[in-house]
Amino acid sequence: MEPPLLVAAMSPEVRQATELKLKRKIDIRLMPMIILMYIMNYLDRNNIAAVRLAGLQDELDLSSTQYQTVISILFVGYILMQIPSNLFLNKIGKPAIYLPSCMVAWGIISGSTAGCHNFAGLIVIRFFLGFVEAAYFPGCLFYLSAWYTRKELGLRTAILYSGSLVSGAFGGLITAGITSNMDGTKGLRAWRWVFIIEGVITVVIAAASFFILPNFPRTTTWLTEEERQLAVWRLQEDIGEDDWVNSEQQSFFHGMKLAFLDIKTWILMIMLLGFVSSASVTNFFPTVVKTLGYNNVNTLLLTAPPYVLAVITTFANAWHADRTGERYFHIVLPLCLGVAAFILAAATTATAPRYVSMMLMVPGVYTGYVVALAWISNSIPRPPAKRAAALAAINAVSNASSIYASYMYPQQKGVTHPNLVVPMSVDCATAVLAIIMATVLRLMLVRLNKKLDRGHHVEGAINAVPGEASENGFRFLL
Repeated sequence: MEPPLLVAAMSPEVRQATELKLKRKIDIRLMPMIILMYIMNYLDRNNIAAVRLAGLQDELDLSSTQYQTVISILFVGYILMQIPSNLFLNKIGKPAIYLPSCMVAWGIISGSTAGCHNFAGLIVIRFFLGFVEAAYFPGCLFYLSAWYTRKELGLRTAILYSGSLVSGAFGGLITAGITSNMDGTKGLRAWRWVFIIEGVITVVIAAASFFILPNFPRTTTWLTEEERQLAVWRLQEDIGEDDWVNSEQQSFFHGMKLAFLDIKTWILMIMLLGFVSSASVTNFFPTVVKTLGYNNVNTLLLTAPPYVLAVITTFANAWHADRTGERYFHIVLPLCLGVAAFILAAATTATAPRYVSMMLMVPGVYTGYVVALAWISNSIPRPPAKRAAALAAINAVSNASSIYASYMYPQQKGVTHPNLVVPMSVDCATAVLAIIMATVLRLMLVRLNKKLDRGHHVEGAINAVPGEASENGFRFLL
């Protein structure tokens, strides 16, 4: 491969300075907005857990099973739409239009939850909310992989995912504030105001994002020609092949076929399934914290510290993973902490140790999860249609766990201390499953890298010349 003319003319010093300026420019324009969008994506999807304590279950007279069905039905729509959405995004190449449009739609749907008066209406709205929200997270993972090299993705994925952790930290605080101050305002219960306020904020942010987000490097107008060539070339250097070029070169079914024929896709799928299943505790985190015996407002306030700690550990871990280029231990070691937290939560009902376990279980799961997300693009970097299909398929299947996980956290009326042994045991087992699959993937990538060292052909990688030093060719990150 030969670099484009403007890149070839740069000295190493100029190239380094220009690339640093380019990354800073991309970070400033791209990252703050997609984080803000993801905060609202996660908040609109998971505020149903917090409003359980703000009167929704009582006013609509939902049984524990009905409430769990309301939680799980969202993920049916969420799973169905992910692969078609990501392939469509890859085909049209207009994330700056597609993602904000989806956000407007889910903001309106989420806000309309405030008008629900029965179980049936809530089911319909939650299904379509999941259907539309499905576009965002896998779309963003693909979006980031079209702008950043493999060694830059870990930290950027962590920065993106911090949106969900921030929403987890402050979602409970927001609901607590609305519950304390707006319950009964204009004749509406607090839970209705939660949906109205958050729905309006979502639509406003979506409208602003139309004017801020870029598309792909080749089609972004606010880059200079030199920056555009460098943005494209550095990805070519990293993955050994041109990335997104134009819509004509993107094939729906070819990309899906390549993804499903790659055994790494299936291993990553099971690994992420274990991760998301063990993280299902966060879908009911206010209910879990409620077992400590505090009132509703204090319970919502106590949900924040574990997420704040998770934000700190996630950033530190992802930064170090990118700095070292290592993936496996940055995924497995936090998971081991999560396993210990789940065991502690199942083994005791005492307030102090149980809250310690809650402080550790959220960081234990999410700290490694964001590195695992980056490992998908690291392990399946090319072609872009395959990467888009793999990201969507893995994310879709991993979220299937949320359908059954919703039924592990029953809450009968009058029961303030539900038994957590079964859900904590399942979460512990699925975290162990994720550790096992991460180990299998690492062993496989070690073997593939050895084949590349010997100059053997490896599908989906830029293949080395026999005898070439390993540091000069493409290698899968371990």
